[in-house]
Amino acid sequence: MTVLPMPAVDEATHRVTHRYVTARGVRFHIAEAGPADGPPVVLLHGFPQHWHLWRHILPELAATHRVLALDLRGCGWSEAPEHGYSTGSLAEDVIAVLDALGIGTGAGTEQAAIVGHDWGGWVGFVAALKHPHRVRALVSVNMTHLWPVHRRVLPNLWRMWHTAFIEHPPLGRLVLRHTGFAAFLLRHWSADPTLWEREDLRVYTDLLREPGRARAVEQVNAAYVWREIFGHPLGRYRKARLSVPTLIIGGERDVVIPPAVLEGGERHADELSVVVLPGGGHLLPEEQPGAVAEQLLRFLG
Repeated sequence: MTVLPMPAVDEATHRVTHRYVTARGVRFHIAEAGPADGPPVVLLHGFPQHWHLWRHILPELAATHRVLALDLRGCGWSEAPEHGYSTGSLAEDVIAVLDALGIGTGAGTEQAAIVGHDWGGWVGFVAALKHPHRVRALVSVNMTHLWPVHRRVLPNLWRMWHTAFIEHPPLGRLVLRHTGFAAFLLRHWSADPTLWEREDLRVYTDLLREPGRARAVEQVNAAYVWREIFGHPLGRYRKARLSVPTLIIGGERDVVIPPAVLEGGERHADELSVVVLPGGGHLLPEEQPGAVAEQLLRFLG
């Protein structure tokens, strides 16, 4: 499998180093910045992106934190095995990577904060729910919590229409490899009409031309739709309680996860708050990186 060159960032401001760790039999790529002894923060991307999503936020966080932008299984520059793309498996990957890095594994080591965007946020919720002793704080960007109110979700299910084109094998991987669908979604999801005039979206879409990565993204979307979205009416997380301090950051103009579906999680969490950024769309880390970084630093301390 051919992997494209790593996208460049301004080394003078970012000072990013790239490393690989093996966890659960998979080789994961991590873009790391900040002091090695700083409080660790793991950044998880969503579809159809990778670590580069966080490039504008990395310098802000790295001034005080050890920042680890992880490419999830099958995405970016991590390996793309044939299986293991359910949300639960991806959450276990995150914990296994922390194990490999020696973060939060015993006395004298600090727990990591997790910040996830899109379904990276969903993965973060599941990781925090299953392993609360490993996660000191959780931030979900452009993704709702695990207990959305059905009367608010049902009228908005149509917003996930795009998954119908990419969740069914082998159709999904063919769409991702041979059409401009992913590029269309990135343009459609941004509330900032100038975003993709100043940024090159091919840094995300070109990787999806590779068969293994297209298959991986197809499986992630299939697992999210069939196990998570349709699992909610069955009360999959109904009895679970989130003990990790949590912040949800939404966009006022998010066409995928609108502000209305972000409410209601407080009943299932010890500490959960919601912030909606005015004018923000579904790609807040790139549309409004300064505002997102400000919220993160305020919440993480």
